[in-house]
Order: sequence, then structure tokens, then C-alpha cells
Amino acid sequence: MDILSFAGVAMAFIAILGGNALEGGHLSSLVQPTAFLIVAGGTVGAVMVQTPLSTFVKAMKMTAWVFLPPKLDFAAAVEKIVEWGNVARREGLLGLETMAESETDPFVKKGLQLLVDGSEPDTIRGVLEVELSAAEHQENAAAKVYDGFGGYSPTIGIIGAVMGLIHVMENLSDPSKLGGGIAVAFVATIYGVALANLFFLPMANKLKGVVHHRSQFKELTIEGLAAIAAGENPRNIELKLQGYLH
Repeated sequence: MDILSFAGVAMAFIAILGGNALEGGHLSSLVQPTAFLIVAGGTVGAVMVQTPLSTFVKAMKMTAWVFLPPKLDFAAAVEKIVEWGNVARREGLLGLETMAESETDPFVKKGLQLLVDGSEPDTIRGVLEVELSAAEHQENAAAKVYDGFGGYSPTIGIIGAVMGLIHVMENLSDPSKLGGGIAVAFVATIYGVALANLFFLPMANKLKGVVHHRSQFKELTIEGLAAIAAGENPRNIELKLQGYLH
């Protein structure tokens, strides 16, 4: 669980709503369903137009990573790789076959299988780096969907503001309808700018950070497996991989 993400969202709401209350504003003045519909619907629609379906679906699934990022224990991974090195040193590479069969991570399983098959270090590195690069590209593309949300929502907010002002101009002869139109105009702008800068853009950057962290974890695995294939001493492998712990 990423406590900082929860704390950030809470602080954003407290700061904005608290500031509004201190100025004598009312919460009801910020609640405009029409403005929200314009901004949210328009923003999502614009992003859907520019994004492939598979990328959009992946982005929605990755949303949870903002608050519940995948657990990656680098220290435990180093220990596991060193253990594999010791097994390979004692029993040969075929001694890792049982471990490869029981491994649940598809990426690690593929690397161990290449190791058991006696592949050269460069071959192992090449195969796994291609998979790493493809996965990183897909995940970064999904994270950038939130950049799209953050880019479009302020503009859609302005569209909502203009629509509200048009409504106001059409009802200048009826003062009772002016207040609602002006409210939609200003609140739509607030929604657009607030969603972009308090949620969408920070979420995009958080997801990119998670993707980078996941890539580093896979790089650690690649380096470890390649070192075992090269016959390096497990102690030297451990010293090399400890650089990822900092």
C-alpha cells in the first residue's frame, strides 16, 4: 500500500474544501453534476479516440498501482538468485530444473528455463531484454493514458465554461436562470484544472515510477541469470546485485 498516495489525495481535498470553507464558500456551490458530466465525459471520450483499446484497458487495470503498487522485494530476489547460483555450482544447471518448474513468475520462469537448457549468457540476456523492453513499452503507454486525461480535462473544462456562459447569455431576460449558468461555467473550469493537476498528471507520473521500478526488478533478474550462466562465483553475483538495493 502506498500511504503517500492516500495522504496526497486526502491533503488535496482538505486544502481545497478547507480553503473554500474559510472563504465562506459552501460545498454545494462546488457540486455541479452538469459541469462534472461535461468535463468527465468529454475527457474520457477524447482519450478513447486517441488510445488503442488494449492500451486503454491496461491503463484502467493499472490504476490500482497508484495506491497498491506491486510488491517487489529486491533483497529477497538477490537471495534467491544467489541460492540458484549455489545450486548450479553444486549440481550443475540441470539442478535448477525443479526450481524452474515451480516458479510462478513467467519472466523468471523463462529465464530459468533458458539457464537449464544451457543457453549462453548473451542469449539469455538478449531474450529477456526483448521481453523486458516490450513489457516496459506497453506499461509506459498505459501510464501515458493519464497524461492524456490531464492534457484534455482543462480544455474540456473551458468548453464547459463557454457552454455555461452561452446559457447565461440566452437567459439574460430571466435573472432567475443566470446564477445556475454562471455556476456551471466557473465550476466546469475548476473541475477540469483540478482533475488534471491533482489527479490525472500525478497518477501518470506515479505509474511511470512503478513501471520503472518493475523494470529494474527484471533487470536484476537478467543480470543474475546471466552471471549464473557465465559460471560466476555466487558471492561475486551477490556483490554485483547488491547495487540494485540502493
